[in-house]
Amino acid sequence: MENKKERMKELVAVLSKAAAAYYRDSEEIMSNYEYDSLYDELSALEAETGIVLSGSPTQQVGYETLSELPKEAHPSKMLSLDKTKEASELKGWLGDKEGLLSWKLDGLTVVLTYENGELAKAVTRGNGEIGEVITNNARVFANLPARIPCKDQVILRGEATISYSEFNRINEEIPDAEAKYKNPRNLCSGSVRQLNNEITAQRNVHFTAFSLAADPEGHAFREEQFKWMAAQGFDVVEYRKVTAENIEEAIDYFAGAIEGKDEPSDGLVLIFDDIEYGRSLGVTAKFPRDAIAFKWRDEIKETVLKEIEWSPSRTGLINPIAIFDPVELEGTTVSRASLHNVSIMEDLKLGIGDTVTVYKANMIIPQIAENLTGSGNVQLPEACPACGMPARVKQDGDVKVLVCDNSACPAKRTKSFSLFVSRDALNIEGLSEQTIDKLSGAGFIKEEADFFKLERYHDEIAAMEGMGEKSYENLIAAVNKARLTTPARLLYSLGIPGIGSANAGMISRHCKGDWEKIISLTKEELMEIDGVGEVLAGAFVSFFGSEDSRARVRRIVEEITFEEAGEMAEQDMAGMTFVITGSLEHFGNRKELQKIIEDRGGKVAGSVSAKTTALINNDATSSSSKNKKANELGIPIVTEEEFCREHGISV
Repeated sequence: MENKKERMKELVAVLSKAAAAYYRDSEEIMSNYEYDSLYDELSALEAETGIVLSGSPTQQVGYETLSELPKEAHPSKMLSLDKTKEASELKGWLGDKEGLLSWKLDGLTVVLTYENGELAKAVTRGNGEIGEVITNNARVFANLPARIPCKDQVILRGEATISYSEFNRINEEIPDAEAKYKNPRNLCSGSVRQLNNEITAQRNVHFTAFSLAADPEGHAFREEQFKWMAAQGFDVVEYRKVTAENIEEAIDYFAGAIEGKDEPSDGLVLIFDDIEYGRSLGVTAKFPRDAIAFKWRDEIKETVLKEIEWSPSRTGLINPIAIFDPVELEGTTVSRASLHNVSIMEDLKLGIGDTVTVYKANMIIPQIAENLTGSGNVQLPEACPACGMPARVKQDGDVKVLVCDNSACPAKRTKSFSLFVSRDALNIEGLSEQTIDKLSGAGFIKEEADFFKLERYHDEIAAMEGMGEKSYENLIAAVNKARLTTPARLLYSLGIPGIGSANAGMISRHCKGDWEKIISLTKEELMEIDGVGEVLAGAFVSFFGSEDSRARVRRIVEEITFEEAGEMAEQDMAGMTFVITGSLEHFGNRKELQKIIEDRGGKVAGSVSAKTTALINNDATSSSSKNKKANELGIPIVTEEEFCREHGISV
């Protein structure tokens, strides 16, 4: 018994740390597979011994919320769901009743309150008892009704999510692999909990309703509630009405649909259709008895680990990637899986030649589940694979990571240079990482300012493999075009931790495009800007507090010209919010029009709301969702020409 109690203590500590990292800090220190396995082991030990330790995750509903957002207690505790991976258990659980089987979406649960038809409040689930108030952010969710027909109080629950396609789009705009988001859920969590909803709007967050907490119609059945929520303008989770006889067929339908599903899902939810019957069952300390979650039984294959590939990043982290014999999983061939950090690799006791089992987390992301051999013979590299300088293990919070401290490491330089020339930064077109590697390896580029001095290497560059005279001319033309830029682009290009293109734009607008004022901002001044918190402000001040950094930036500024800050008009669009949709005729893309609006003090949102000044759409008669929402809210729909004429913009 004593050994079992000690094991339970170990499991509680490990699971609590992993859960807090995942839900509170959006970090992953173990795989879903490993977490579920340890959780099931703990549950079994609790059932066997009759002992439940204080703080056990089998009893905790959620995790402490840490942020600067206001907190609010939920009227009643939001419980999590019991779960199973067996279809037969769902059949027995349902018995002779009817139920609704729907997607279990993998995002952030949000509770919405509507009063008199208007969105009055939005609160995250938080720890199940206390959530964070995110009303301003919910107002810019891409598909959320700002106004509904029902004038009674309506309280509903749903999942805020970011689609895989949107997740990939955002990650593609981040050149540094280490800075990319790990999964849509983490991206969504950070987006929903922003202090500035301009950033939330740019992330295209969607809301999918899945239950009514306050039902003004008093429906008797869940399906009636779903249909009523849809009639109010909400996107409702896809579902199938099931009985014990056809539930396996419905599970097969969802399993077949998940591969092409753009919305992240980590299973299914089964709930009794008869609301009163479900309520009569009551609740346990942690779970309601009217619903249960079905977790996908992962397809697991055995394979052999061939090598650990070490991938250096711009930040100096050297990340392990497992390479194994190819296997077929969920219809695709996989041969690689990220291990995230040294701690996960060591916990798996990986060794070259070991037999490992692999699976796709949520049927999407390849992961190593177990190591059946456990030889642990993988040796950490003593040198950075990119520069050959010493690599060292560093404790970063709860995990160990491998880092390269060489500031001149070519991997760091290549990643930094890639960010510098990327589309939202200096936008030097046609410079791939391979070309940057060639230029850097030849000694032509040692720092960012050197991009503007490439003309001195005409003969050498034109003679490079894969280049030639025409490629050289195109490169120099792109470099010279990039000399005219904006303070926001330059600020983003420097790779300061936390300063993405959106934050760079807000900081620049705050300083009215005055570069000297931007680089002289104090931590206190930065924190007065919406969306800039203490950590970001600290990184900003630390960067410009370094004489090396300031000297490097001065050398860049000597090579470029800032667009006239004085041309920020009279900020005649200050306080206005526009939504752009449809094809454009007078601008190359929406970003060009967005820049004009932002330079004149306005904002561009991703969805129409009651705060929208106008919807810019050349097809005012289309039946698009944005046109429909604008008409419902009485928001003007204007063409490009009408917009430009009203604001004195030449086209």
